[in-house]
Amino acid sequence: MPKTESNLKDFEKALQQLEKIVSRMESGELGLEESLNQFEQGIKLAKNCQDTLTDAESRVEQLIEKNGLQQTIPFEDEN
Repeated sequence: MPKTESNLKDFEKALQQLEKIVSRMESGELGLEESLNQFEQGIKLAKNCQDTLTDAESRVEQLIEKNGLQQTIPFEDEN
């Protein structure tokens, strides 16, 4: 499997795990110690996801430059 496919699968898996952690923490059923453990794991997963997104953004910028486009157009939030 090419590295980009592996990164995408890792990103998707990390995001799913992060969503599960958030759901468990929002349920209010975890004790303090387990909440702290889940929070710590969530922080690690969020950093992993952010790093993957930063790498993807860099690749997009390189592709834009390689194909002769002069500027990137920021993605605007609909809100």
